[in-house]
Amino acid sequence: MYNVAAHTCKFLLKRRGKLHVRNREYLPMDTGFVIACSHKGWIDVVALGAAVLPHQIHFMAKKELFNHILTSNVLKKLNAFPVDRNNPGPSSIKIPIKLAKEGHIVGIFPSGTRTEEDVPLKKGAVTIASMAKVPIVPAVYKGPTNVKELFSKGPLVISFGKPIYLGEDKLTKDRLADVSNHLTSSIRALEETAR
Repeated sequence: MYNVAAHTCKFLLKRRGKLHVRNREYLPMDTGFVIACSHKGWIDVVALGAAVLPHQIHFMAKKELFNHILTSNVLKKLNAFPVDRNNPGPSSIKIPIKLAKEGHIVGIFPSGTRTEEDVPLKKGAVTIASMAKVPIVPAVYKGPTNVKELFSKGPLVISFGKPIYLGEDKLTKDRLADVSNHLTSSIRALEETAR
């Protein structure tokens, strides 16, 4: 279901000249990794999934989206897995760590890059990447935020930044803060370029 949906979306967007991917060469090819992408709505999730094809992303999504059985089944078939963003515990990172260790791509969408509410999610992305021993790729989406804009406004642009490698050192509190700040700076720089 993921492949059908992603390839269909990519075909339609490309046909309309709507999808542009920048710096795709930055994506690691020999390991799993975490993508930390800016998030404005469901369209950026679709665009990001299309941008990395033929590879698949396993998306971290808030648990409230899985409350209805039909929605839950569809999301799971689209490689999404639930996480409690209000009360994240050790179990919240077990799934993404396992996926990244197995060579998969894990997608995490911080709520924004200019507010304090994204800090726990940035730290979560860094923690997952560190424990899985994989790099983090910053990413930014620029474009329509809803269906109406999708057909009336400009293109969808996904921009990737250079991967951040954490190395083998233990993730101390200071190291966690440093890498989280680096990730934030990278995403902000991409956003400035996108403008």
